[in-house]
Amino acid sequence: MESGPAIYAGTVFCLFGAGLLAWTVSRARQHRPVALGVSRVPSATVAGAVALVSLALGVWCFGRL
Repeated sequence: MESGPAIYAGTVFCLFGAGLLAWTVSRARQHRPVALGVSRVPSATVAGAVALVSLALGVWCFGRL
């Protein structure tokens, strides 16, 4: 019964993290800022860190099964 929420949360975290990481990489390769109105390096750094934390949380949720 407890594995249902863990699977859902892990899936959401992994999908969000993968999508954000793909967005960040594609914007960085085009030499464009990830966030509007922010310079390239800080926005890519923060977005990359958030994406990696989200992926780590997803892996942790799947590891709790």
